[in-house]
Amino acid sequence: MTLVQIGPLAALIAGILILIMPRLLNYIVALYLIIVGILGLFG
Repeated sequence: MTLVQIGPLAALIAGILILIMPRLLNYIVALYLIIVGILGLFG
């Protein structure tokens, strides 16, 4: 899997999880921002 394929898949999974448990939104957004930041610095 490439990064191009992982992005939409991660968004779909995150969206489903947020619908099931809305309190996860904070954690999902935080993890996303951390990952994007790390990839931006080192990628």
